[in-house]
Amino acid sequence: MVKIGIIGGSGLDNPDILKDSKDINVDTSYGKPSSPLKLGKIHDVDVVLIARHGREHTIPPTQVNFRANIQALKDQGCSHILATTACGSLREKIDRGDLVILDQFIDFTRLRKISFFEEFAPGNMKHKPMAEPYSEELRKILIETAKELNLKYHETGTVVTIEGPRFSTRAESNMFRIWGADVINMSIAPETILANEAGIPYAAVAMSTDYDCWKLDEAPVTWEKILEIFGKNVNSVIALLTNTIKKMQ
Repeated sequence: MVKIGIIGGSGLDNPDILKDSKDINVDTSYGKPSSPLKLGKIHDVDVVLIARHGREHTIPPTQVNFRANIQALKDQGCSHILATTACGSLREKIDRGDLVILDQFIDFTRLRKISFFEEFAPGNMKHKPMAEPYSEELRKILIETAKELNLKYHETGTVVTIEGPRFSTRAESNMFRIWGADVINMSIAPETILANEAGIPYAAVAMSTDYDCWKLDEAPVTWEKILEIFGKNVNSVIALLTNTIKKMQ
């Protein structure tokens, strides 16, 4: 049975999109998730929504309880996870409003709980392979759907996840470009790692909202500009996810 966990999900809780919705408060062995879970249906597919930073965006990136969020979706029986995130572009070709179907990450966080495995049972070491961290099945559906909807998208992209909540220095931004990162954000890598450890196929759609601070002919990123660009393009993300979910029945 297909049940889709959605993390992020701005606009997807609209009653015109999410049918028969209800909120439930849950707890996990790792504490409470970022928000109450919103359960409902999109195109007759069961979905479970979590607002990563809380419904009022009150949880800074480092303080997000990623383990509780993933565990809550697993406890609800989610068979797949689709995530959405705003990101900064580290490449000229990735313009504001473009969508990136991520295929790799670089984890530059330092303070997060990024594993369910806090100790090993004797003879049972848990070292999860992470060469291909994103579900190819989900990525293919997202790419196919983005093409059908004539969205401006990129089929691959490496995201570097930083600690936050501050933005990068110009030196850091240029370093990440040298490393091969295409976009930058503050949330996706820990989430990806934990979804893999939980055994749930996971894919993420990143929307470019700015050029971080490496581009000398652009003003450095501000939170106000991120919100402005995200607001103008959020319907593209909603269309991509809802039409992807329709194909997963």
